[in-house]
Amino acid sequence: MNRENVWKSYTKEQCVELEKLASDYRKFLDNGKTERECVKVTIRLAREAGYQSLEEVLQEGKQLQPGDKVYAVCMEKAVALFLIGTEPISKGMRILGAHIDSPRLDLKQNPLYEDTELVYLDTHYYGGVKKYQWVTIPLAIHGVVAKKDGTVTQVCIGEDPSDPVFCITDLLIHLSGELLEKKAKVVIEGENLDVLIGSRPLVPEKDEEDAQTQEGAEKKDKVQKDAVKAGILKILKEKYGMEEEDFLSAELEIVPAGAARDCGLDRSMVAAYGQDDRVCSYTSLAALLETETQAHTCCCLLVDKEEIGSVGATGMQSRFFENTVAELMNCMGQYSELALRRCLANSRMLSSDVSAAYDPLYGSAFEKKNAAYFGKGLVFNKYTGARGKSGSNDANAEYMAWIRKVMDEANVAFQTAELGRIDAGGGGTIAYISALYGMEVIDSGVAVLNMHAPMEITSKADIYEAKKGYTTFLRN
Repeated sequence: MNRENVWKSYTKEQCVELEKLASDYRKFLDNGKTERECVKVTIRLAREAGYQSLEEVLQEGKQLQPGDKVYAVCMEKAVALFLIGTEPISKGMRILGAHIDSPRLDLKQNPLYEDTELVYLDTHYYGGVKKYQWVTIPLAIHGVVAKKDGTVTQVCIGEDPSDPVFCITDLLIHLSGELLEKKAKVVIEGENLDVLIGSRPLVPEKDEEDAQTQEGAEKKDKVQKDAVKAGILKILKEKYGMEEEDFLSAELEIVPAGAARDCGLDRSMVAAYGQDDRVCSYTSLAALLETETQAHTCCCLLVDKEEIGSVGATGMQSRFFENTVAELMNCMGQYSELALRRCLANSRMLSSDVSAAYDPLYGSAFEKKNAAYFGKGLVFNKYTGARGKSGSNDANAEYMAWIRKVMDEANVAFQTAELGRIDAGGGGTIAYISALYGMEVIDSGVAVLNMHAPMEITSKADIYEAKKGYTTFLRN
């Protein structure tokens, strides 16, 4: 039952392939720090590989045939890609499903304020985070501002070397006696995760001052009262055409600034923000884009909102995927309600999501025989959940046996794991939602250190084996 470290078996050619995949993956991470950015990058890569939007297919009245490649987008935050197979789609699909949202800080709708001539943005954390990890690190702002005239402005500040970065402050150690007595979960309060963005007061130009009129006096008094905030608003106006009211219809996310990097003197790992679950999203996407026409229709489904329960229109609990499959079947001349139900029930899916890598510094949180390890390949979690498998999919033994067979035949390195020691915690994925259709589903992904932290770490070998495993799945 022990698995060998797969690094020991690689040829020079495989190591070259591995490094190329890791390099492409790092670029994906750098260009996709939000779900919207991930969708944008995914569409670009898909179109380069010959995929056409389902919307275009519908407008053209095109009849889809085996070998056709299409994609559909939901609100710019979820995307599904399909490679049409030779068999009737009612016989089921091969689905790779992952999520492209990651824990972060979101700006509140009324975020901007000044206090003692320092200006902050008020945030609300998204997903499961250790709040103390987000202080005193370089931060960037990514997202969109939608204005009343219908225009949508893209925002990305903090990634270019010439950009400023932002920060959440922390109390100096010399004054932290009482603070250090608090439990870790409250040492930094959620309402204190405010981002410092400015400290320079706006000095009105002389021709703007008119102390002889009441209006001029009021304007001067207002600028003097919130002069730093006024300066920030002036910058936002000049650079983005943005008024303070436009925050009401903005989706701006605070994420760690900086590029994904190789990790370790041996460069065997990748260190970056957002690898849960973009490491599985990218390898799933890469596997599909390199797959030729199969008997079964192949699908890569990348969804939003997994970190907060897969809710909302762009989460897995929405009807986006089901509706898209219905449209797809209609374009193939195969749609009926019964055929749709058969398609979904007959499908097989890998819920491509990360697993917790064993960390010897915190070994008591794991059960070593059933933990995932760096360098031992793609991880299969038969079940996740917490407290007696609550909220778990718990895949069938027969499906697990089929998985073992196809992975072994393709020489894919894989391991099985649980998400930590019993009663130590737990977590969930989108697997249980897809299983509601009656399809076979199992969780599979890459082992991650520092999961949900601003910087997560993965093994390049596991990334390589994940892509191999996902490709093998689509081709069986």
